[in-house]
Amino acid sequence: MKVIISGITGQDGSYLAELLLNKGYEVHGIVRRSSSFNTGRIDHIINNQKYRNQFFFHHGDVTDTSNLNRIIEKVKPQEIYNLAAQSHVKVSFDLPDYTAQVDALGTLRFLDAIRETGVVTKFYQASTSELYGKAQEVPQNEKTPFYPRSPYGVAKLYGYWIIINYREAYNLFACNGILFNHESPRRGETFVTRKITRAVASIKAGVQNHISLGNLDAKRDWGYAPEYVRGMWLMLQQDKPRDYVLATGETNSVKDFVDIAFKELDLDLEWEGEGLNEKGIEKKTGKERVVINPDYYRPTEVEILQGDASKAKKELGWSPKIKFEELVSLMVKADYEKIKKDV
Repeated sequence: MKVIISGITGQDGSYLAELLLNKGYEVHGIVRRSSSFNTGRIDHIINNQKYRNQFFFHHGDVTDTSNLNRIIEKVKPQEIYNLAAQSHVKVSFDLPDYTAQVDALGTLRFLDAIRETGVVTKFYQASTSELYGKAQEVPQNEKTPFYPRSPYGVAKLYGYWIIINYREAYNLFACNGILFNHESPRRGETFVTRKITRAVASIKAGVQNHISLGNLDAKRDWGYAPEYVRGMWLMLQQDKPRDYVLATGETNSVKDFVDIAFKELDLDLEWEGEGLNEKGIEKKTGKERVVINPDYYRPTEVEILQGDASKAKKELGWSPKIKFEELVSLMVKADYEKIKKDV
């Protein structure tokens, strides 16, 4: 069984590659050409002789139509997972055109490549809870109306609908995974969860004094990434292509995440002030550990996301096991161990 994964060097791509290799797949990853090494999350796979005849790279980009055609025609995969994206919501406000090229039209290019090559395959599209944006109901499920609040969300909405359109127009096996926030020690360091856990570890190690954050009141449904990539795989094992929400069903604020992260390393906080003047003070020392920086606020905020994965549980047999507190704990511990080695 051959599979193509775009975005294989990212958090989800690396976990998905591990999952599929362990299931006996021949994995082909699409990697953008770069002057610097960007394979840190999958180096353990690259350097494992066990996978030398099972794991392959192809230089490519979802903004290059002819390149995608060539890769699909060469590999002839039974499954394709499109995880490539400009996935940082705040950055999408600064790079709206690029975000649309990758997240919206990149999906279209993949679908057209499948049609033009005539390769019979199943296609997974990484969709997002950011489609719900200004949530019209809580919790959100597959039937909840969309209201994206960022160029990223809007681009992903195009990707969502072009999947459905091509599925219905050309009978392609293509489905959307509407995944709510999912984290791990491999999460990108600019995402708020990993930014928090790295900062807490650095503060504990004495190499950082405080962390600057934006909206502490934003609420998200946070799960554990390795469990979510299994959900992706399950979607492509079904007889018919359908769209699914993957989520824990629980919602917590950024402040909740911060509190648990600091507490994990015995740096309990107390809070003073409100709004932009709110500060997190370490109880033991009285030191200012968390401050608010308005630069980190989005032009249009998404206040609450909470998913209902009932359909996935019923039809895929999928449900998350790792709870919020355990997720924060394992991320903080991983970053603390890494920083202790570096120091």
